[in-house]
Amino acid sequence: MRESQDLTLTDVANSAGISAGMLSRLETGHVTPSLETLVALAGALGVRPALLLQQLGGDEEGAQRVPAGQGLEVVRRGTRRGHTYHLLAAQRGPRKSFEPFLVTLTDKSEVFPGFQHPGTEFIYILAGSLTYRHGSHSYPLAPGDSLSFRGDVPHGPETLDKVPIRMLSIIIYDDE
Repeated sequence: MRESQDLTLTDVANSAGISAGMLSRLETGHVTPSLETLVALAGALGVRPALLLQQLGGDEEGAQRVPAGQGLEVVRRGTRRGHTYHLLAAQRGPRKSFEPFLVTLTDKSEVFPGFQHPGTEFIYILAGSLTYRHGSHSYPLAPGDSLSFRGDVPHGPETLDKVPIRMLSIIIYDDE
């Protein structure tokens, strides 16, 4: 959640009143937080404490099941523009290899042409239609269409043609 908001360990730790080292140990699962720490972290991240306690379905074999409608709602850069993001899987540990999101855009959403991030992104349109810009190119997308692209090139919705728009967005991070 912290990384999806482009916040550093120090940013969140200072806001929550804990050390950056403690936050690192919490994120990697080496320490179990107190209820007081969970509440402070939720405040620093701008979410309800219950979201930090929500089970995402992990088990000892590494499989995760997220029942329909139970993806963890997270705050990302587009949230300020009315985009809604539900994280569909969460990796534990210091590094993540991918992040799958169910993204919803409505008539209250604004276009947000300034996304840039490491890795490769894959989007698949489930409902609605939009024109999506990547670099200097625009792509009309309708249900069943997909688009994959480098995340470090500026990208984002250009026009919301038929709302609501629901799309699967998977960001795959490089091994570097």
